[in-house]
Amino acid sequence: MGFMDLFRSSRRRDTENVISETRAIQPGYTASLMAAREAWISGASGLAELTAAVQTCVSLWESGLALADVTGTDMMDRRTMAMTARALALRGEAVFLIRDRLIPATDWDVTTRNGIPRAYRLGIPEIGGGRRETALAQEVLHFRIGCDGSTPWAGSAPLRRAQLSAQLLHELETALRDVFRDAPLGSQIVPVPEGSADDMDALRQGFRGRRGASLVIEGAAQATAAGMNPNIGKSPDQLSPQLDKTLADKLLTDAKGAIYGVFGVLPGLLNEATTGPLVREAQRHLAQLVLQPIAAQMAEELAEKLGGRVTIDCVRPMQAMDHGGKARAFATMLQAMAQAKEAGLDGATVQDALKFIDWAE
Repeated sequence: MGFMDLFRSSRRRDTENVISETRAIQPGYTASLMAAREAWISGASGLAELTAAVQTCVSLWESGLALADVTGTDMMDRRTMAMTARALALRGEAVFLIRDRLIPATDWDVTTRNGIPRAYRLGIPEIGGGRRETALAQEVLHFRIGCDGSTPWAGSAPLRRAQLSAQLLHELETALRDVFRDAPLGSQIVPVPEGSADDMDALRQGFRGRRGASLVIEGAAQATAAGMNPNIGKSPDQLSPQLDKTLADKLLTDAKGAIYGVFGVLPGLLNEATTGPLVREAQRHLAQLVLQPIAAQMAEELAEKLGGRVTIDCVRPMQAMDHGGKARAFATMLQAMAQAKEAGLDGATVQDALKFIDWAE
């Protein structure tokens, strides 16, 4: 082999090097302190993960996938399915190390070739600090949603894909919290007859401790000078903020509806005027158009890594139990089959008709 052949061989090896992406940091006490410090410096993330609206959606995902029927493997028990659903909803990814059971990973470094993961360096959670373990891609289950073409090995959470709406909800709930915590709700400016300094001070002392807010007492002279003559029946002035003029209630409802939509939950499901039919349709929508595609992707990952055919069905367990509608549908189906038999139609013709109306398993 000549000198140029050595150069070509070295260059070929360099071009075949894989790409490594750092996903997170080493778990432990120091890492927790660093993450807390970073959050304090950068401020609120605006992801609204602490709001009831987001946690309601996450709980629906968690319950829906925990109810799913998993066939073809015993590793995906209901607890693991619920853990996966929460990770996908809040992080967009869930990684498990395959051993005699599935071991969840808190963070990981992934090595890729052609955009496909080849090896992982996983952080395994333990009490008192985690440990690191390296594994090939076939030893790791990597569920991910919301993948982008530029980073197909990484998923993205629904809130990451709608940060503006998430930040709006975060700001609204934070503002309302601050108002109800700090504003002088229920406090008034009360005009009273003028008295001595000691009497006025004793009167002010009597109003202390009312919700921790300030309540101002005015004498008649101050009120008259301010154009508020108490002798003509002047009502006390309210210090409570007028939240109705800020449209906070409407904006909060719209922001929650946007977040519900991001997670695939129909906003009408959580409306106080919701009726039974809408609840059932919202359940079907969540099961068929949101959770079932995620379950199908999870089943493909399981089949690839564990071998064999794996199926995950979220629709059957989450179906709305409308016994009356099912009974009518069953009666109509029996009547149609009886009519087909009377007409002398063979089985192939009936099957063609069923395919025409998209009747499948």
